[in-house]
Amino acid sequence: MSNPVVAVAMSGGVDSSLACALLLEKGFRVFGITMRIPVESKKAEDAAEDAKKVCDRLGVPHYLVDLTCEFEKDVVSPFVEAYSRGITPNPCVICNPRIKFGHLLERSLGLGAEYLATGHYARAGRVDLKTQELVENHVVAGLCKDHSTDDVERSLSPRTYLARGKDKGRDQSYVLYGLDQNMLRHAMFPLGNLTKSTVREMAKDIGLDVAEKPESQEICFIAQKNYKEFLRHKRVSETPGLIVDTSGRVLGRHNGIVNYTVGQRKGLGIESTCPLYVIHIDAKENKIVVGRREEAYASACYIGSLNFITVDEPDSPVHGTCMVRYRGQEVEATLYPRPFSPQESDPIETECGVVLSESDVARVEFSIPLFAVTPGQSLVFYQGSYVYGGGTILETVHGTSLDI
Repeated sequence: MSNPVVAVAMSGGVDSSLACALLLEKGFRVFGITMRIPVESKKAEDAAEDAKKVCDRLGVPHYLVDLTCEFEKDVVSPFVEAYSRGITPNPCVICNPRIKFGHLLERSLGLGAEYLATGHYARAGRVDLKTQELVENHVVAGLCKDHSTDDVERSLSPRTYLARGKDKGRDQSYVLYGLDQNMLRHAMFPLGNLTKSTVREMAKDIGLDVAEKPESQEICFIAQKNYKEFLRHKRVSETPGLIVDTSGRVLGRHNGIVNYTVGQRKGLGIESTCPLYVIHIDAKENKIVVGRREEAYASACYIGSLNFITVDEPDSPVHGTCMVRYRGQEVEATLYPRPFSPQESDPIETECGVVLSESDVARVEFSIPLFAVTPGQSLVFYQGSYVYGGGTILETVHGTSLDI
């Protein structure tokens, strides 16, 4: 059996470049693929050119595919719409299942690839039924080349799992929780067992020009992190309204809910004897609710748009840990699938104005209260090193305890 063909999503940075080199070294037939998205800047042009130069240096084909329309529809439009409703989305969480492992994977398969690799610091694979160890997809592919596919299949779990990367400071499993089983089976993360410093050293050793290239800290489609200018360009309403405290007392006026996010302290433009934070954004009433720091803590939240990896869907409470923002604090938590109790089986309306039925939502209780749990962000649930699943935060429960 010939070596599998792997497409590598090339961004022009050191991570995807080394991923390409490592797969080539392991004997895979490799090509690079870079997506064009709706951002007009010299930086974007340079990134595509850097990706092509790396592919030329490694002697592999490089393809540039135009996903401008798809990206605008599936990432930019939901991002803008969310801000207009007073919630704060994470576009990377949306991009990975819809664009990279959606449209880009589809294009890659059309070009003859069997897998799509990225430079994410995470691991995807199947569990060895004897050792209970994770066998990553690039290893599974190698086993199928050298052994009977039936024998390999019988030795591994039927499900594909997503796990944290070795470098805890760089782990990106959080932004990948939305991948379904088909996407995960086609995914390769060659850097999952490496640290960032090792990646740079290895890239330098094999002579990649991007070895010391700085990382981008920006949302890829927003130049220089200028959110306000981007949203104004998209004509998002900035209708002024009231700023009130948690008792409803008017403290001042805001210049449009799109300019605020939960947990924000600076730039409120109101006087107070103690620091005040955004507690809640009421899009329906066009109000910003502020309060003391202790009022910004949540003991639980509801999540929707659920995706589970370890199981199809839980039917009983699940214990583990969770994170409510990328690289945020991880705490012990319990996930409760609906109905949470006989009294809570009816549809509910969230802070975002979305009515949820029984199958749309789960409730997660934290072991300790968390600060600024933000609607629109993602809650990702873990069991050990494995991603159990997650969803979009829809509504928070403030306080220090819950009756469940």
